Amino acid sequence: MKDAVLNNAQEQWDIILEPKNSFFKLNLREVWRYRDLMWLFVRRDFVAQYKQTILGPVWHIIQPLLTTLIFLFLFGTVAKIGTDGIEPTLFYMSGIAIWNYFAACLTSTSSTFVTNASIFGKVYFPRLVIPFSVVISNIIRFGIQFGLLLMFMIGFAFKGVPMVITFYWLYIPLLVLLMAGIGFGLGIIISSLTTKYRDMALLLTFAVQLGMYITPIAYPLSFLATKKYEWLVTVNPLSPIVEAFRYCLFGHATVSIGGLLYSIIFMIFVVVLGMLIFNKVEKDFMDTV
Repeated sequence: MKDAVLNNAQEQWDIILEPKNSFFKLNLREVWRYRDLMWLFVRRDFVAQYKQTILGPVWHIIQPLLTTLIFLFLFGTVAKIGTDGIEPTLFYMSGIAIWNYFAACLTSTSSTFVTNASIFGKVYFPRLVIPFSVVISNIIRFGIQFGLLLMFMIGFAFKGVPMVITFYWLYIPLLVLLMAGIGFGLGIIISSLTTKYRDMALLLTFAVQLGMYITPIAYPLSFLATKKYEWLVTVNPLSPIVEAFRYCLFGHATVSIGGLLYSIIFMIFVVVLGMLIFNKVEKDFMDTV
């Protein structure tokens, strides 16, 4: 008995798991140490999503093409809404590509606790690893759809539609990062709330559908210049990002420095707030999930 006590006293542990007592203790350094696990989750998310489908990742191409055709008919042919001098097909495809990335980040991160409860209950790792992996894995989807857009831009260039590559293209990764940040921040806030209020998941589906129509995806921001509900789209932090994205690609859009600063501030706010709420909820979410 005495020897067992001495052996226990001499034991040294590499990792000691303790409950988080501080609301502001995010342990981002620990998330970085688990980056290999994050890449495994990235691979899992991308492979598992289409593992039992016939077309697999081809759906990433089919979906924006079908949506573009619908927009061409509804907003181009029926409603006859202009596209700021941009070729309509390219106009709609560009908006759909960046919106799909935001929507995928938002909806996937919002179910972090619910869909991964079985993993969280068995092994320890920083819980923020999973929402970070979701944002990264959806970059692959965006890359496929952005590549499709570039192919269409090159195709239309042969038909006389000018394709001008300027230094503004260098800002595209920053705009995508802004979209990722807003989707990530809002997603982990909703994920924290869904541990107690499952209704949030149902409301999110409706909110994403509605959000697409109060973001200038199917119409340019200039179309609402004299409309009654212009303010609703203007206060949307995604609107300046979408307009700036189109300006970088085509050189035509309604872009303002003030609007982009507003989007940046909003992104920082929701990311910080989301991580703080996520940090608080993860301590006892297994009792409510």
